[in-house]
Amino acid sequence: MNRRTVLIGSAGALAAGAGLAAASFARMGTPKAYAEAMETVRAPLGPDRSLLDLVRFATLAPSGHNTQPWRFRIADHEIRISPDLSRRTPVVDPDDHHLYASLGCAAENLVQAAPAQGRAAEARFDGKAVVVDLTSGVPSPSPLFGAIPRRQSTRAAYDGRAVPTADLARLRQAAEQPGVDVALITDRAAIARVRDLILAGNSLQMSDPAFVAELKHWMRFNPREALARGDGLYSAASGNPILPTWLGAPLFDLVFQAKAENEKYSRHLAASSGVVVFVGARADPEHWVRVGQACQRFALQATALGLKLAFVNQPVEAASLRDDLAALVGAPGRRPDLVLRFGYGPSLPPSPRRPVGAVVDADRT
Repeated sequence: MNRRTVLIGSAGALAAGAGLAAASFARMGTPKAYAEAMETVRAPLGPDRSLLDLVRFATLAPSGHNTQPWRFRIADHEIRISPDLSRRTPVVDPDDHHLYASLGCAAENLVQAAPAQGRAAEARFDGKAVVVDLTSGVPSPSPLFGAIPRRQSTRAAYDGRAVPTADLARLRQAAEQPGVDVALITDRAAIARVRDLILAGNSLQMSDPAFVAELKHWMRFNPREALARGDGLYSAASGNPILPTWLGAPLFDLVFQAKAENEKYSRHLAASSGVVVFVGARADPEHWVRVGQACQRFALQATALGLKLAFVNQPVEAASLRDDLAALVGAPGRRPDLVLRFGYGPSLPPSPRRPVGAVVDADRT
């Protein structure tokens, strides 16, 4: 084989490779198609008072890594929300603390959405699941109802503006829940101390290969993958580029480094208006559910006020840092449960959701 033949062959191989790459990018799906699908997922409640539609609103709640670890069972006058243990994240959440908090978030969405259908709703924990009792009433949407489809975890830089005192009071009032204390932090020095714990926790987690592998398992690098799976962490929802899965996975290993992530978190905390820490009275599933309810009401009130939020749970996920965080927020000896930063910022694509049919065990509409 002469040199000219080699060059022609190499050029052909490069052209073929470029063609395959272009085809791969084309198969990623488009942001427009993703946005249209999310409009359906987050559409207003229908006029037919369907309990399945009510469950759809419940699934718009947050969950760790967007695993959506819940199963719904609809019966006479109640909707039961049970943990889906097949969707556990045992590395970051070994005792299912975040899982039960997410059930509380979903239950609170039901409590806030049911009055729009002319139903009163009250959530309780029966030792195994969250039961939302439904009774007849007059249609009367709650003040937080309209924020349910607009709430999202916005992992972006905010603009640093201070939240008015009256709005901070409304946030605190919304989060009131028996058995849950709420530490609302807006002092810059105190925020910096929380930031240091977040960075310490992030460094610990990123030095753990099992944590990184679990996180990577829930990454969705492009619109087609996010829509097909209906769960996980869609890259564009964090302001990251969309990529073919075959390219996103190895690039994740290359760029997901502790130094860069800590620098990002430092910027994000510096540009946030404040931080809120939720602390349950006891470390058990019932109080984790209550924390989830309080957190969701806070998040819905924040959304109604035009604020954005993002979880920064590293100091509660790293067990060695919990005591420091508890002391910082005036709750020594107790376990802090959830940490959020909040402020005024941009909107990003929402995270995906699984179809209602995939999370309901039995239904009655």
